[in-house]
Amino acid sequence: MAPNKTLKGHKLVILTPWGPPVDFLDRLQKEYPDLKAEYHKRDWIDIALPSVADEGYWKDVTILLTFQTLPTPEQAPNLEYVQLMSAGANHILDNPLFKDTDVNFCTANGVHGPQISEWVISTYLSFSHHLPEYWDKQKEGRWQRGNMNVEDSYGKTVGILGYGSIGRQVARVSVAMGMKVHAYTLHPRPTPESRRDESWTPEGLGDPEGVLPSKWFSGETTEKLHEFLASGLDLLLISTPLTDNTRHLISAPEFKVLAAQKRTALVSNIGRGPIIHTDDLISALNEGLIGGAALDVTDPEPLPANHPLWNTKNVIITPHISGASVAYNQRVLAILEYNLKRFSEGKELTNRVNRKEGY
Repeated sequence: MAPNKTLKGHKLVILTPWGPPVDFLDRLQKEYPDLKAEYHKRDWIDIALPSVADEGYWKDVTILLTFQTLPTPEQAPNLEYVQLMSAGANHILDNPLFKDTDVNFCTANGVHGPQISEWVISTYLSFSHHLPEYWDKQKEGRWQRGNMNVEDSYGKTVGILGYGSIGRQVARVSVAMGMKVHAYTLHPRPTPESRRDESWTPEGLGDPEGVLPSKWFSGETTEKLHEFLASGLDLLLISTPLTDNTRHLISAPEFKVLAAQKRTALVSNIGRGPIIHTDDLISALNEGLIGGAALDVTDPEPLPANHPLWNTKNVIITPHISGASVAYNQRVLAILEYNLKRFSEGKELTNRVNRKEGY
């Protein structure tokens, strides 16, 4: 792209559930005096475009911030850059605007690291300190000591399946607690340069240089995945995107590999529900192949009231809320601003979705 410092000829439309801060659009106007910017309220689940008086409204829109509200290629023929509010892109992979055009789609990768890492560690510590057991006693008004076999985190190993911004922040917190980190990525990362992360992340967080893992695994085969799972994991974090290749990536054979090393391993899924085979997870929990599971995502989702997963032993389930934070809006807009600067300078945008790999 050629540099365009004032973003002359560009129109930005923001479709979010929350309005931008009062000074945000004014700040953009000062930075890019020729940019037109407008906001319309749109809830996360809305797919219909907002009502506008001008039938040709979308024809001159070139930049869009949205979750899943998207115009058709015909409605927005000049669209160049779509900034998603989500870390994943699986919900737009079949949309014609993504499939049939060369519009740049960028994720909000980096927005979720702080809050999701806290969810991962808090649920992990809840298991290791037997907090669910004590919460039950509290509800009954019973002061009674229960399982005293508390294992603290020092020297434990967390395996991070998908070493993106969320995984890197989990690694940062885990190392601070004295844990070892084993990372798994689809593509090999043999050199220091290849282990760097160029995506957006809040300043001072994560592992941008890729130096925290003590071991690094990679590959596309079951054999490589099992090598990672057999590396003595106490906690398996699933933070990989959902693609055709990762659907049911963790099922019965993988639980058996974990159990062969230690039957106390915990599984934490903050990626997408279908990455785990749900029936196989239930069996692994009930048979004691793994020590427990913390799930913020499930398959199916929402999880029906009568689903057997609710009554499976040693499981913590939350309704896809690990990414919630009052800072969400602020961080999404920070990514948009970062990419607008790169856009105006003719540089490659950060967090671009790879059309071949789907994330």
